Amino acid sequence: MVLKKKKSLLLGITGGIATGKSVVAEMFRELGAFIIDSDLVSRRVVEPEKPAWKEIVAYFGEGILLEDRSLNRRLLSEMVFSDPEKRKRLEEYTHPRIREEILREIQHHLLKAPEAIIAVIVPLLFEVHWEALFHKTLLIYAPKEIQLQRLMVRDRISRERALRIIDSQMPIEEKRLYADFIIDNSGSLEETRGQVEKVWKILQAIRGELRTKTL
Repeated sequence: MVLKKKKSLLLGITGGIATGKSVVAEMFRELGAFIIDSDLVSRRVVEPEKPAWKEIVAYFGEGILLEDRSLNRRLLSEMVFSDPEKRKRLEEYTHPRIREEILREIQHHLLKAPEAIIAVIVPLLFEVHWEALFHKTLLIYAPKEIQLQRLMVRDRISRERALRIIDSQMPIEEKRLYADFIIDNSGSLEETRGQVEKVWKILQAIRGELRTKTL
């Protein structure tokens, strides 16, 4: 990928639901990284009248819309949760555009800071096989039981529903096999921050090596 040939370093941050990806990303931001959140990008690409929005409405019907014509994300999530065909269609409409917008944002940051460390939060990084976009990947890890408890509190849902959501994703233990770095976010914020700082130093060293190779 052409963006990886520059002097910057691109990091893909992933993890299971409720493992603390945003918390860790904010710690990297404080250290100097640029952060791109694919969830925020995904919301932009389905704004009313955009191409993905039109395709989704054409397929799912106008019953999927709220009064302001924006997507009813909760209803849409429920519709695709147990229907693989509908989920596939939704991904076909959104994933290419999310990827395109992420690449555009990366390029935007590189124009301002050619040697930046840019971290992109992609919850389904390994599932959609976007590893090639990045120099390194980082998994934010928490044991399944901790995921469950956090998700139940955060979304105010039952244990049964939280378990169904977690079980619909790639197992967190499997994701460990694919990541270049792992941060265990099951402890205190101080413990997590210490791990982030260690990874940050390694990333800076790797960026230095990349910069040397491009000279």
